Amino acid sequence: MGLVKNLLEYKGNEVYMIHAGETIYSALMMLAKHDVGALVVVDECEKIVGIFSERDYARKVVLMGKSSKSATVKEMMNPTVYFMKPDNKLLECLELMTKKRTRHLPILQDKKMIGLVSIGDIVNRIISEQKTKIKDLEGYIVGDAYGIEIKMPATE
Repeated sequence: MGLVKNLLEYKGNEVYMIHAGETIYSALMMLAKHDVGALVVVDECEKIVGIFSERDYARKVVLMGKSSKSATVKEMMNPTVYFMKPDNKLLECLELMTKKRTRHLPILQDKKMIGLVSIGDIVNRIISEQKTKIKDLEGYIVGDAYGIEIKMPATE
């Protein structure tokens, strides 16, 4: 099973952050601009204090009768953040995400955030790795010509 660092090499390590005091509206604009599902929330010292996701918006802002233009990210974010390291296995991430019911994990190396992975990133990578492994095993079992149409000589 692959490692987090391999996934980050493939998908990139850009992380979008927002300050806790920003409005939900600003967060939504940032999510849309970067076409991502979550932002890492930081305080004035750039310390990670939470995660704000589309799910937080859908379940908290509207249902609590708040306004996107006046409510702050700090009010609506999830303050519980789980972290992983680049050398963790993708399966470890998936197990943690499932157990803790979270969809995003910041990746830390030497106390510095070097990336963010989502459950979708991990599932897609695992599926890709499994497809490659299946193709390699098929090639090993039946030869490299597997899947190639073999034409039989014409009979008279």
